Amino acid sequence: MFTKISGFTQLSMMKLINLLMLFFAFQVFAKAQNSPAPIRLVQFVITPNSADWNYRLNESATAKISVLKFGVPIKNVIVSYEVGPEMLPPDKKQTITLKEGTGEIAIGTKAVPGFRQLVVRTNINGRAYSDQVKVAFEPERIQPTITLPADFAEYWDSAKARAANIPMDADVTLLPEQSTTTVNVYLVNLQNDRVGRRIYGYLCKPKKPGKYPVVFSPPGAGIKPVTASTSLAEMGFITFNIEIHGISPLVDAETYRNITNAFGEYWLDQLDDKDNYYYKSVYLGCIRSIDFLCGLPEFDGKNVVVSGGSQGGALSIVTAALDKRVTCLVAFYPALSDITGYLHGRAGGWPHMLNQRAQAVNNTPAKLRTIAYYDVVNFARHISVPGFYSWGYNDNTVPPTSVFAAVNVVKAPKTIAITPISAHWRFEETNQESIDWIRKQLK
Repeated sequence: MFTKISGFTQLSMMKLINLLMLFFAFQVFAKAQNSPAPIRLVQFVITPNSADWNYRLNESATAKISVLKFGVPIKNVIVSYEVGPEMLPPDKKQTITLKEGTGEIAIGTKAVPGFRQLVVRTNINGRAYSDQVKVAFEPERIQPTITLPADFAEYWDSAKARAANIPMDADVTLLPEQSTTTVNVYLVNLQNDRVGRRIYGYLCKPKKPGKYPVVFSPPGAGIKPVTASTSLAEMGFITFNIEIHGISPLVDAETYRNITNAFGEYWLDQLDDKDNYYYKSVYLGCIRSIDFLCGLPEFDGKNVVVSGGSQGGALSIVTAALDKRVTCLVAFYPALSDITGYLHGRAGGWPHMLNQRAQAVNNTPAKLRTIAYYDVVNFARHISVPGFYSWGYNDNTVPPTSVFAAVNVVKAPKTIAITPISAHWRFEETNQESIDWIRKQLK
């Protein structure tokens, strides 16, 4: 005998509960089924014969190679490989069969400072797999190829002076839904270097009254919304991370996609005109961001940190060079460095506007003249504060040759954290190392 509960018998209710449990179990299972694997089914393991991946000039580099499935070498696996200078056509292509799934490949040597690159590929059950390794030959001796304009400092001093006359007209809006119990998050809208030209960003401030160091975080490349991050503010910093295109980060994702599709390669906009080149307002917008941070009543009046990666790493160096209020900087794999490298037989920096494919369009006197005023190397020459610099050797987005060209000319104190195996990303340990380093720089 079963009683009714709101139109259901107890038996019906039990059946419903079981069905619901089965449904939710299926959802969990389906989600697990759709989660990406942390590693690929077939893996290359490439081990250079130098522990730090560095060699002397004319020293021969080799690498042990293994092709693994389930962590076990695959017998009789066919591997094709290419070796040559970084990001340039290879000087050797060959195919080998690894009878026991392991072998050794000669990477070669260099008579001048720089990098050589090994790319390996295989095909297992119709699926292609590839990997790479880059090794360095006395990279601390890599020198830039970009020229320094005679009036470089005067040009930027004049640009800063003109931009300083434009009212900031700051609009600051508290965002309670993004704030935490200890940090307030604000959407900030600033006028930049021209009337009507705006930049947006997120300001994060500790709620506890006091004076705090400030951290400015310029963005990586692309036209995409920035997000508020409260982690450093939770540690006792005031942070400001911006976008550089004058678009509110609250705009919906579809609008951003449409803008990106319409104007994706902004780094080429007016490249033949140094006074109106796209990055001019970007660089000056970074200075305007420091103006804003230093004007906050909670600023401790002493510590101004700038930190970013890729394009953000480039803008960190630029900001520290142009604004003497900056007291230290962190730059991860800085882009826009030694862009002219490709014209001198080696890899150039992102956005690779002078590689073999792009030279026909961008290798002109007017564009080369503009590049010299915006290349990060020439700002690195003017750094006067301590810096933390980090990058990897396996980066094809920001080639290590270009980064060494920039960091090698820095005369100010520098801490260098290289993780050769990393590409265009960094380890959490390196993030923490940079934060610990920042704390040691605070006055």
